[in-house]
Amino acid sequence: MQLALSSIQTKITNTIVLIATLFFLSLNQSHGQSLSDISTINVDELSDDQIKELVNRANEAGLSENELIQMASLRGLPAIQIEKLQERIEKLDLNGTSGRSTATGASKRDPRTQGDLNEITQGIFKFQQDPSIDSKPSPYFGTDLFYNKNRRLTFEPNLNLATPKSYILGAGDMIYVDVYGQSEKYYEATINPDGFAIIDNVGPISLSGKSIEEATGILKSRLSSYYQGLSGSNPNTFLQVTLGNVRTIKVNLVGELRLPGTFTLSAFSSVFNALYAAGGPNENGTMRNIKLIRNGKLVETIDIYDFLINGNANLNQQLQDQDVILVEPFEGRVTLEGEVKRPKIFEVKSGESFDQLLKYAGGFTDEAFQDRINVTRVSGKERAVSDIFKDQFSIFTIKGGDVYKVGKVLNRYSNRVQIKGAVFREGNYALTEGLTLKKLIENADGVRGEAYLERASILRTSADLSTEVISISLREILNGSAPDISLQREDVIRVLSIYDLKEEIYVQITGEVSKPGTYPFSNKMTVEDLIIMAGGLREAANTKDIEISRRISEPEAGTFSVLVPVSVNIDFSQTGSKEILEPFDNVIIRRKPNFTLEKMVFIEGQVNSPGAFAVQSAKERVSDVINRAGGLTAFAYAKGATLIRRTEYYDTESEQLRRQKNLIDLQQKLQYDPNNTEAQELLLERLFKTLGNKEEATKSAGESTAASEVKKETISGIVESKADISPIKIKEMEAVAIDLERILNNPGSEFDLILEEGDIISIPRQLQTVRMRGDVVYPTTVRYDNLGGLKYYINRAGGFDNRANRKRTYVVYANGEVARTKSFLGIRSYPRIEPGAEIFVPTKGPRMPLRPGEIVGLTTGLATLVLIVTQINN
Repeated sequence: MQLALSSIQTKITNTIVLIATLFFLSLNQSHGQSLSDISTINVDELSDDQIKELVNRANEAGLSENELIQMASLRGLPAIQIEKLQERIEKLDLNGTSGRSTATGASKRDPRTQGDLNEITQGIFKFQQDPSIDSKPSPYFGTDLFYNKNRRLTFEPNLNLATPKSYILGAGDMIYVDVYGQSEKYYEATINPDGFAIIDNVGPISLSGKSIEEATGILKSRLSSYYQGLSGSNPNTFLQVTLGNVRTIKVNLVGELRLPGTFTLSAFSSVFNALYAAGGPNENGTMRNIKLIRNGKLVETIDIYDFLINGNANLNQQLQDQDVILVEPFEGRVTLEGEVKRPKIFEVKSGESFDQLLKYAGGFTDEAFQDRINVTRVSGKERAVSDIFKDQFSIFTIKGGDVYKVGKVLNRYSNRVQIKGAVFREGNYALTEGLTLKKLIENADGVRGEAYLERASILRTSADLSTEVISISLREILNGSAPDISLQREDVIRVLSIYDLKEEIYVQITGEVSKPGTYPFSNKMTVEDLIIMAGGLREAANTKDIEISRRISEPEAGTFSVLVPVSVNIDFSQTGSKEILEPFDNVIIRRKPNFTLEKMVFIEGQVNSPGAFAVQSAKERVSDVINRAGGLTAFAYAKGATLIRRTEYYDTESEQLRRQKNLIDLQQKLQYDPNNTEAQELLLERLFKTLGNKEEATKSAGESTAASEVKKETISGIVESKADISPIKIKEMEAVAIDLERILNNPGSEFDLILEEGDIISIPRQLQTVRMRGDVVYPTTVRYDNLGGLKYYINRAGGFDNRANRKRTYVVYANGEVARTKSFLGIRSYPRIEPGAEIFVPTKGPRMPLRPGEIVGLTTGLATLVLIVTQINN
C-alpha cells in the first residue's frame, strides 16, 4: 500500500513538472502568461522541436504520451488544443516512444543520465522567460551570477559521480544491493515514506536518515544470516550498496528572492542550486548572510562573495527535504566608482575595511591615483566628505551608504621637455638636473641638414599656465658665441626646417607617358629626367612636339605662363634637350598626328568567314569587310542585315586600360611557366612593378569619356526640368538600318557606311515569318506571303482590337528600318510587308469621361448652332 502511495506521489510530481514544461514551451510565443493561463496555449505556435522536447521530458518523467495528453487536459488545456497536440505528436517520428508505460519508465531508467530536475521546475522556466530581466549588467556586484538573459552558470549537481558515502538516504531513494563472491544476489528497493526499504525474502529495513556507509553496515548485518560468507574474519562473500533513483526533495526559499517559493530539486542539490532556481536574491536581498535552516535550526550561513572572490562554493553541503533557505534584507551597501576594475555597488558587513572592499572591486586600474581616495559618508542629517590616504586603507572601516571615488592620475608630467622639428630624434625627454638646450640637442642626435639655424623657439609655460615664446639664434648657441639656455619643466623646443619657410615645390608631366602626374623637384632636373621618372614615353608620344608650361614670376596683365618648346631623343641620350626644369614646370607631351591603336569590327551570321576583323584604314566601309569575309552565303537574307554601333555613351576602354589588360595577360602567361629563361624572369619582374598601380589606367579611362558623361548629364538635366518629357533611356549600343543589297551593288556609295570601332554587322538567315504585336485580337507570328498586305496579316491575328489606333500602325523591318502608316484625304496607305518584319499596332489613349460642366457647354453650343442655322434658313 505504501509503495502504491509512493508511486502516486511520484506521478503527481511528474505531472506538475510536465505541465510546467508545456507552459515553458508556450512562453516562447507569449511571455506575459502565468501558470494559470495554460488554457490559452496555442499548440499551432509550438514548433516541431518544442513538441519533441515536451515528449522527451514526459518520457524522462515516466509518463507515456497518452498520459501526457490526459494530464494536459486535466490542467485545463482546451479540447481543440488537446486534439491538435495529439495530432502533432502522432505526425512526428518519435521512435516509438508512445507505448512506453509509466511503471517501466520510472523503475528501469538510470537517473544518473538525466539533467538536474531544477532545469524543469516551473520556477526556472518562468524565470528564464521573465521579460523584466534586463540584458544590461546589474550595478550590484554578484547579482548577475543568478539572473541575466545570457547566464551560463547553473550549479547543476553531477549525477554521474560515485555514490558518496555521506549521502543521507530518504523516502523516494532507490538503492541497489549487490551480493557477490561465493554467493551472488542482486536486490533493488525504494525507501518508502515510512523510511523502510523492503528487501525480497528479508523484510523491511529502516534506512531513512542513514548515510550510505551506515546503510551498508545495516544491510550487511541483516543479510549475514542468509549469507554466512559475509561475516567472519575471513569473508568470501561481499556486499556493495549503490544509489539508484535519486529522490527529489522540496526546498522552501523565502525572503528577499526574485522568485520565492517551494521548489522540487534533486537530493544532490546544494544551496546554490536552489538560489539559481529562484533567480537569486533580489535588489533588496543579502548576498553575504544567506541562512540554511533545517528542522528549525540554523545549519549554515552562506556568503556568496566568498565564492565570487575566493571560489569557495561549499557545493558538498547538500540540501535535505523541507530545508528552508532564508534571504534577509542586506545589511549595508557602499558604492565604489572611478578607477577600479569592478566599479559597482557592494554589500558590506560590519567591521570590514577599505582594503577588503578594494579586493571585492578587483583592485585599482593602471590609471588610478592610489595615494588618496575620496569618500562621501552619511553623517546624521547631512553628508560629509573626507579623504582616505594609502596608509589608512587597512584600518579605515567602511559603512553602509558610503560612496568612494577613485580618481585618475593627472595628465601632466613632472619632468618633461619636448623637442620638435629638424632634429634626428624628436620626442619627449626627461628634465635632468642642469639640462640645457645644447645638451638636449645632443641627446636628440643633433640637428638635421635642412635645419634653419638662424632662428629657433622655446615655448615656456609659467606657473600660472600662461606661455611665452623665447626666440634664439640656434647657430650662435651651437658654435658657442651665445650663452646656453637652461631648460625648465614643460619647455617645448622647435627647430625649424628651411622647407617649413617656403612653399613645397614640384614639377608635373602630362600626356603620353606611362605615369603622368606630379613629381618632386630637384635642381638641374631635365625633361628627360622627368620622363624617366614617369615611366618613359608611350608609343603614341610625339617627341618633336613637347612644350614646358612655366609660371611667370612677375606676370603681366593677360599673361598666365611662358611656353618653352623642346624635343627629346627616343633613346634619352645625352645629345637630347638640355632644358633645365624650374619649380612648378608642367611638361606636356602630345600625341603623334593620326596615331591610333588597331580598331576591330565583327561580322556575324551568314557570311563565309564570320568573326573579328581589324579595320585597315579610316575609309574602310561595310562592303570592304563583307568582301574580306568571303561574301554572303547562299542562305543570307541581305534585306535583314543590321549594323549594331556603339553610341558615345558606351563605356569604352582607354588605350591605357587596354594596354594594361595586354600586360596582365602577358604576366599571367609568364608567371606560371616553370621553363622561363633569365630574360623572361626579368620581364616578369618588370611587369610586377608596372602593374602595381592600376589607378592611373582607370583614371585615364574616365578622362577619355568625360565629354560623353557631360552630354549624358546635360540630357538628363533637360528631361528633369521638363515635366512633359518622358524619361529617356540612354542606350550604349543601337541598331543602324542598312540596305545591304544596295551596298553590295554600289560599293563606296552613300549607303555604304564607313566602319567605326566596335561595329557589329549581323546578317540573318533567310526569314519566312511576320510577327504581329500590339493591340490586335491575338498577337502571333505567321508565315510570310508575298501577296499579302498589312491588312492580310492583321486579319491573320484576328483583326484590330477595340482600342487599336489603326492610323498609327507601323512596321519594323528585319534590318531595323521603320515604316509608318500614311493617310491622305482619309485614305490610309499601309507600309509593305517583307520577311522578318514586325507589325506594331498602338493603343489609343485612355477615354476621359465628360464632366457635367463640359456636357452642359457642349449641348448649349449645339443648341446655339441649330438656332443660327434655323434663322439663316428662314
